[in-house]
Amino acid sequence: MATKTIKDMECRGKRVLVRVDFNVPVENGAISDDTRIEAALPTIRHLVERGGRVILMSHLGRPKGKRDEAYSLAPVAAALSEKLGQPVAFANDCVGEEAASAADALGDGEVLLLENLRFHKGETDNDAAFAKDLASLAEMYVNDAFGTAHRAHASTEGVTHHLSPCVCGFLIEKELKFLGDWTSRPERPFVVILGGAKVSDKISVIDALLEKADTILIGGAMAYTFRLALGGKVGDSLAEPDKVETARAALEKAKKNGVTFLLPEDNLVCGDLDFKGGSLGETKIIEGDIEDGWEGVDIGPKTIERYSAAVRDAATVLWNGPMGIFEIAASAKGTFAIAEAVAASDCVSIIGGGDSVKAIKQSGHSANVSFMSTGGGASLEFLEGKQLPGVVALDKA
Repeated sequence: MATKTIKDMECRGKRVLVRVDFNVPVENGAISDDTRIEAALPTIRHLVERGGRVILMSHLGRPKGKRDEAYSLAPVAAALSEKLGQPVAFANDCVGEEAASAADALGDGEVLLLENLRFHKGETDNDAAFAKDLASLAEMYVNDAFGTAHRAHASTEGVTHHLSPCVCGFLIEKELKFLGDWTSRPERPFVVILGGAKVSDKISVIDALLEKADTILIGGAMAYTFRLALGGKVGDSLAEPDKVETARAALEKAKKNGVTFLLPEDNLVCGDLDFKGGSLGETKIIEGDIEDGWEGVDIGPKTIERYSAAVRDAATVLWNGPMGIFEIAASAKGTFAIAEAVAASDCVSIIGGGDSVKAIKQSGHSANVSFMSTGGGASLEFLEGKQLPGVVALDKA
């Protein structure tokens, strides 16, 4: 069923509790990547323009239920104020007298940011009393933090028992549209690109997408587990020998469902990977089996061309996971080439969160894709077909 959105809510003069995802990297008080703040702006501006009294709440990092100034949201309040072009008040706690006074002092169209929710253990425990304290600050609720929607926390699920209406913001609305509607009823051909380290992390996603996709392209270290499943050799490459049967079952399902399932035909391999030092040692391109002493770190040129051709012909593309160790320049070519192909393709392109978003940004092609998900774990669980507690808890349209 469709979820109600902030367009269904009249908020003038009302205190609106808004769960956003401001879990951004902060170094020496400076925010190094403000993507998540930018993603929340349409919802915040909508509420401000309509006279809502906006109370924002978020987590930052993992302070484990204790106050830790290294994880304070104070720098985020300053950055948000600049982006909105208006003051953003900041409360030194998310519950208690100071938070309540700051919320009560808000006028129409004013904004307050509460301190880190995870300074309290009750947030991740979904403690009923803590959720009630949060809810007491406001009269209605908006969830726009897709990245935490797969967790039943006090700020995503608990507060909904005490406030009405409970609706989603524009960001969650977009996530549900692209990850849900566009992948459930895709324009065809529907090409899925899956990478990353482990088959075990994505086997449920692979299984679900084998029911929908026309073509699946596999890259990253997970490709080496599939190569083992086909009886090949992977040398010293990162692989999961205990998941070979799982990989084999996926290959059988692809065959049964008529899904084209492509694995790399050539790879960039190295003899001395130093991830922390950012070096590979000696490298070469090899086709077929990888001999002992060599480790696969990227897809090769033939695979790049084959995968790029599949992307060029696609009407819908979903990409989740890099093709290799893109953090090292020498093994980033495959990932960046796929990013370029996706950006250049005349298709609906959906980037499924996490490292994929980081990679497409680094490639310089992020402005040319249809949608980039803000949820790593949440996007994977949603693509698997799981219910997300933070969405299920909201009012249905």
